[in-house]
Amino acid sequence: MGRRKIEMELVKDSSSRQVTFSKRRSGLFKKANELATLCAAQVAIVVFSPGGKPFSFGHPSVEAVAQRFLNQDAKPKVSIPDQVESQQESKVGKLSQQLNDLLKQLQAEKNRGEMLDKAIKANGKHKYEKPINELNMHELLEMKQSMEELRVNLKVRVSEIEASSSLLLLSSNPAKVADHE
Repeated sequence: MGRRKIEMELVKDSSSRQVTFSKRRSGLFKKANELATLCAAQVAIVVFSPGGKPFSFGHPSVEAVAQRFLNQDAKPKVSIPDQVESQQESKVGKLSQQLNDLLKQLQAEKNRGEMLDKAIKANGKHKYEKPINELNMHELLEMKQSMEELRVNLKVRVSEIEASSSLLLLSSNPAKVADHE
């Protein structure tokens, strides 16, 4: 199953429009980050949501790129010592790598979900598709056991996600402390 080509026209339903905006905004920012990382380009993007909320992405920053564009200078007028600039580039590189790693994990989880969906569909109709009041005692007990197993698995997965988020947060905090010293 491949991607469908959609017509370029306003999405009429406001909730669908918001979902479309969010997905396309993250894709746009991902591409801008890749352009900045791969080509050492200075990039700035400012987008307003359908609700009027601003979102921006900039490398090295939106302000620096906007100043350079408005002044048409080869280099931004903001004077940054070379050492600080190289430290910032190093941090940006590390953060870009973390972002790329997280995006790969996200894609792997999406692929895993699609595979699970396909496996469920391949097994035919699920035995719990009939209304709950039509299940017999044995089926209800099986369903209860399945739900308890699902709950345990979800708790384990949530713990894993929280742990990886904590590690990412901890790995980014030492850099922030170093900035203030």
